[in-house]
Amino acid sequence: MSDFTSVGWSIWIVTIALGGVAFCLFVLFSQMKGQAKKGEKISDTGHIWDGITEYDTPLPRWWISMFLILTVVALGYWVLYPGLGTFKGLLDTNQAKEVRANQEKIEAMVQPVFQKYAEMPIEDIAKDDEARAIGQRLFLNNCAQCHGSDAQGSPSFPNLTDSSWLWGGEPEKILQTITNGRRGIMTAHKTLMTPAQASDIAQYVRSLNELAHDQTRVVPGKKMFDQFCVACHGAEAKGNPLLGAPDLTDGAWLYGSSEETIVYGILNGRDNQMPAQKDLLSPEQIRVLAGWVWGLSNVDK
Repeated sequence: MSDFTSVGWSIWIVTIALGGVAFCLFVLFSQMKGQAKKGEKISDTGHIWDGITEYDTPLPRWWISMFLILTVVALGYWVLYPGLGTFKGLLDTNQAKEVRANQEKIEAMVQPVFQKYAEMPIEDIAKDDEARAIGQRLFLNNCAQCHGSDAQGSPSFPNLTDSSWLWGGEPEKILQTITNGRRGIMTAHKTLMTPAQASDIAQYVRSLNELAHDQTRVVPGKKMFDQFCVACHGAEAKGNPLLGAPDLTDGAWLYGSSEETIVYGILNGRDNQMPAQKDLLSPEQIRVLAGWVWGLSNVDK
């Protein structure tokens, strides 16, 4: 509740909360009026049905006491913890702080485990059995949702077990990718060319990978490629790791190799982002994870 930024909302919440308690107390005491005191004769209400008389029996004292105690507990909670609009409570705590405190406690416990890898070269981490086991668990907990538990990816999520790397597969490049994330953007060309011209480019690109293609359309496709695509993918279509532009000759396809898929990408573009992990994992954890990922395609199993 304490994260409300609007004064109006804060007042509204306070009014509802305290007003609810006040209303309950009003109902309680209004029902106690006119009831028989201890030792007095209990009157009936005049309602008799099937020989059963309804009496105006007072509320049990234990019930009244319990109600009042719980009311005090509720008010005490609002004094100590957030619940009344923007008031943070005297203890100034909330679930977010509790979660963070628990995370810091866990991080302090596991820090010694990762500390020995802080300065170890990533290549050596990839060959260390204990580090590989830790790296795999980190991957399964943080990366498998996108790249798969086997790290072989899926459409739009790269395969991390091959030798094809959009941003470079050197250990330090992988470390940078995991730490800061990446965003790869393919410019849309639907205002620059017709679908038929995009299809010609697709025929040329498929020919570079020895996929089925129309040989008569390769030459015009190459001309279109040279005009619109070489700036990112290079004259030989080998890509550019500085831009995250993929190598179009290595047989690795992020979205698929069908003509339809390639044409769609050319005309509509692509926008793919890998989130940064630096706010979720410590530098030592990222280093171990980078070692495990690098080892998938560089260390003999």
